[in-house]
Amino acid sequence: MIELAKAGDVPPPVPAPGPPVDLSGAPTIPLPAVDTRPLEEAAPEVLEGVALRPVDRPQTDLPGTWLAERQARLADAPPVLPAWLRSGRDLADAARWVGSYYGHLTAFHALRAPVYLARLIGRAPRGLWRLTARWFRWVVDAEARPVEARAAAGGDVEAWLSLSREHSRRCRPRRVLSLTVGTALAAGTAVAALTLPGWALAAGGVGVLAAAGLAGRRADTPVITRYVHTHTLRALDSTEVYAALEAIGVGKKGKSGVEFAAEIQRDGPGWRAEVDLPAGVTADKVLDKRAELAAAMRRPISTVWPDADRDAHPGRLVLWVAQQDPAKAARKLWPLMREGQADVYAPLPFGFDPRGNLVEITLAYSNLLVGGIPGSGKTSCALAIVLGVALDPTAELWIFELKGSGDLDAVKPICHRYVSGDDDEDLKATLAGLRAGIAEQKRRAKFIKSLPPEEIPEGRKVTRTLAEKYPEQQLGPRVIVVDEVQELFTHPDHKEEAAELATKLIKKGRAYGIILILLTQNPDAPSLPSSVSSSVGTRLCLAVMDWRANNNVLGTGAHERGLRATEISTSEQGTGILVRGREGTTVRAAFIKQTEAAEIGKRALALRTAAGTLTGQAAGQDVIEAAAETIVDHLRAIWPEGKEAVHSHRLVDALAAHHPEVYGPWLDLEDVAARSTALSGALKPHGVPTRQLTIRECCGGGAKGVRFTDVPEASEAPEDEDD
Repeated sequence: MIELAKAGDVPPPVPAPGPPVDLSGAPTIPLPAVDTRPLEEAAPEVLEGVALRPVDRPQTDLPGTWLAERQARLADAPPVLPAWLRSGRDLADAARWVGSYYGHLTAFHALRAPVYLARLIGRAPRGLWRLTARWFRWVVDAEARPVEARAAAGGDVEAWLSLSREHSRRCRPRRVLSLTVGTALAAGTAVAALTLPGWALAAGGVGVLAAAGLAGRRADTPVITRYVHTHTLRALDSTEVYAALEAIGVGKKGKSGVEFAAEIQRDGPGWRAEVDLPAGVTADKVLDKRAELAAAMRRPISTVWPDADRDAHPGRLVLWVAQQDPAKAARKLWPLMREGQADVYAPLPFGFDPRGNLVEITLAYSNLLVGGIPGSGKTSCALAIVLGVALDPTAELWIFELKGSGDLDAVKPICHRYVSGDDDEDLKATLAGLRAGIAEQKRRAKFIKSLPPEEIPEGRKVTRTLAEKYPEQQLGPRVIVVDEVQELFTHPDHKEEAAELATKLIKKGRAYGIILILLTQNPDAPSLPSSVSSSVGTRLCLAVMDWRANNNVLGTGAHERGLRATEISTSEQGTGILVRGREGTTVRAAFIKQTEAAEIGKRALALRTAAGTLTGQAAGQDVIEAAAETIVDHLRAIWPEGKEAVHSHRLVDALAAHHPEVYGPWLDLEDVAARSTALSGALKPHGVPTRQLTIRECCGGGAKGVRFTDVPEASEAPEDEDD
């Protein structure tokens, strides 16, 4: 037995050579034969244990297999009718576009018809000369002259005589025909000149000159002005898609690797192409190069919208190209521009997607964060949102516009609280508004908790049905809007409290109809605390500079999932990516002019006046801006010991002495009744009633007042878990 040496072993000493050994009588040991045949021809015993097995599904014609394949095809079958015929709105848009296009084309040329006629008349001399020259060459058969000349020069007499006779045979009838036609035209002209009126002769002369001008036209100076499609783009075709994908490094040369999953078809005001990219290439690679794709297609970037069809597979690209540049197309009106009212508990109209479809935004049981760089159209978004809220007469609108530009002044007449400015008192007022929102959330939570389960079948939250059933509880939506919120989150004295209040309100207020809307033009980490941005349910990101700002608004990983507001140009004002959850859509906020916003604000004021829902500043009331405490806390603090009930005017005097900066203005009211009304209005949101009380030791009898047992304790308001 031979042992192999291991690494590191010391080889044994080589023995000295001895005398030769005779091996002639040693037995022969047979060696095994080596099989050199291919594996396929080897003996079965050689392939034992390594036999090849088929792995593809056998092709059978069983009925079940056939039926399954047909069902799969039917599930992915193309629609019977094209998209623009399946939708009445799309059909109306297509018909409207065709009518407007050809109507504009007709008007364009009709207006220029006199210019076209003048151009023809101006070219009539040239045309008459051309026609005369052509007629003369035809009559004399000028084309045959060079042939006769070559025959004569070559000395071929017979050929020359034959050509001369043929020439005479062709020219004689031409001369006769020319003489006959010329005589008839001369006679007809003379008769017309003697019999027809002057306007007919003039029209005939103009017609003759125009016809002659057609013969005198020049290719480099056309008579008819070219109708240039400045805003309407060419139709999308496969050649353009192949070339564009190849140009951005996605498609392969020669169209290999790129396949169309369906025919290119009309889709609203544009074209839709579904493309399967080469194996191993995802649609996100195209989304990253939207600008390069538009450049390769020689189209405005606002008309090119690539998207991924994740329902199919990651490599399916859906390319939508607009027929008309949306930035230059006619403005689509906000649906509530002229009439109608809104419901905050239902989706509100906001804007339009690139295909022109209406996009709605849902504020109920959610909150909204809007971010984008300066000039990206944040004001348009804010107007479309707050005007929708304003047209719900049951919604209480609190606006804190920390830029001081007055962009939202259109809704000031209906706001419960309206602040515009960036001074320190404006920031303090905003903090007070957030505190008031938290106090209201606690009040509503306490009331909802007191209801039996059968009255809240949808869970512990405020609904439209509940708000209408208990109108005295004032459970309508309270919408708090903070524009330029970075002023609050970056203030050295207020940023920590502001972040804490906003986070609490976002997490706990939405179930009780309290909605927080934050808008910022600086969506970086310091200006937008992560505790706030990570809690908001609905987000809208306008144009931003980098992926960090993109993810700060849309959520962690949004840029990697294809939600890229970085690809939106600043020229596309009001355009952004609207996200709720993980799915997003590109939307452009409806553009509303300030004059139009003012008219909508007047309509909202009329709705609230008719419904009797004006509150706060809109109703001429002073809005209480206490610290973290509420009027309930202040009332318990100044309540006389041992008193079961106190008249309202006494409580107003005590509150004014305790907090003169808050309640002092109430003392300037005209009479005792007005002060009592002010207290009643301030206590109503907290569920504290004022009653007619008879207290003999005060005022000699009855007056409005409050019972101590009706004043809740702040500690009773539950700290609800996140809903």
